[in-house]
Amino acid sequence: MVSAGGAAPALLWKTWRGGPAVHCYLCAHHCRVEPGERGRCGVRENREGVLHTLVFGNPVAVAVDPIEKKPLFHFLPGTLSMSVAAVGCNFTCLFCQNFDISQMPRDWRRIDGSALPAERVVQGAVQARCASISYTYTEPTVFFEYAEACGLRALESGLRNVFVTNGFMTKQALERAACFVHAANVDLKGFTEEYYRRVVGGRLKPVMDSIRRMVEAGIWVEVTTLLVPGHNDSPGELRNLAAFLAGLSPDLPWHISRFHPSYRMMDVPVTPLASIERAVAIGREAGLRYVYAGNVPGHDSESTRCPSCGEVVIGRSGFTVTSRHLQDHRCGKCGEVVALVTAGEGDGRVPHGR
Repeated sequence: MVSAGGAAPALLWKTWRGGPAVHCYLCAHHCRVEPGERGRCGVRENREGVLHTLVFGNPVAVAVDPIEKKPLFHFLPGTLSMSVAAVGCNFTCLFCQNFDISQMPRDWRRIDGSALPAERVVQGAVQARCASISYTYTEPTVFFEYAEACGLRALESGLRNVFVTNGFMTKQALERAACFVHAANVDLKGFTEEYYRRVVGGRLKPVMDSIRRMVEAGIWVEVTTLLVPGHNDSPGELRNLAAFLAGLSPDLPWHISRFHPSYRMMDVPVTPLASIERAVAIGREAGLRYVYAGNVPGHDSESTRCPSCGEVVIGRSGFTVTSRHLQDHRCGKCGEVVALVTAGEGDGRVPHGR
C-alpha cells in the first residue's frame, strides 16, 4: 500500500474466472470489473488485472465536528470527532445531500482530493482534541483502505473510529472493519426492496445483515432513516422497520430525519413535522427506548431522556450538549441504567442492552 496520494492496490477482491477481470467483494454489489473499467462506486479500477483504489490518502473533505452531528447521541456524547471523506459512493440516492462529492466520479467523471497521509489525519485529530475519527460525508466502504490505514493509526493514539455508512458492505469487509471500528451510524433508508431499488440504487437485505452483524460484533450502532414524504413514510413500513431494530436491541437509538429537497428530488416537499412525530411514536410503541427527530432544531426529542422516569439525562440544543444528569450511566433521578458509551470505557465496545 502506498503512503498517500490516490491510486493504490485495493483490498477485498479476487481474479474473476482466470482474469484479467476481477471480482470486487468489498460491498454487496459484488462488481465484476473488466480491465480499464471501474466498479459502481467509481473509485475502484481494474488496472491490468489488479484492482486499485483511486482515493487512498486523498480526502476531499476533512473537518472537526461534534460527534452528535454524525448523528451519534450515545457514543462519547459531547466530544469532537475528526471527519474524513473521499469522493465516491456505491449508492445513487436520488435525495443525496452530499451529491457534489459522493456522485462526483459518476456525474462529473472526476476524482478530486488532496494528499493527506493517515498519520497526519491522526495528528490533526489529536491536536484538535478529538476523541474519535469519523469516516463520513460520502460512503466509507468505498474508501475502505484509507479508512483502515487511518483507523489502525488512531488506535495507537487512543482514538476511537466511527463509520457513518449506508451499511451495504460484505461480511468480509465488516469482519475486517470490526478490528478497528468502535461505532457506526447506519442509514437504514427505508424498509422495502422496491424503495432501495428505485430510489437508492441498492438492496435492503445486505443493509439489515450489516446492522445485525455490527450489533453482534459489539460495535455501538445507531440508525438513521431519512423520512421522504410519499416514498418511505407509510405507517406499516415504519412499524416493520422499528420492529426490526427493536428485535436487535431496544437500546439501539433510531434517528428519524426530516427530508429537504435535494439533488434529483427537488419536487418532493419537506417532511411535515407531524410525519416525523408519528414515526417517533411508532418507534417508541415498538419498544425502542431512544428515538430522536433529526433536522428539527429545538424539538423536544433532541435530548436523551431516561427510559424509565423520563428525566432529561443528556440535554441538547442542536449538536451541543447543554446538560448531563447521569451518575455512572444511571439516571440522576431514578437510577435507571442509560445505554451509552463514554470516554475511558475499555476499547469502546459496549454491547447493546448493557
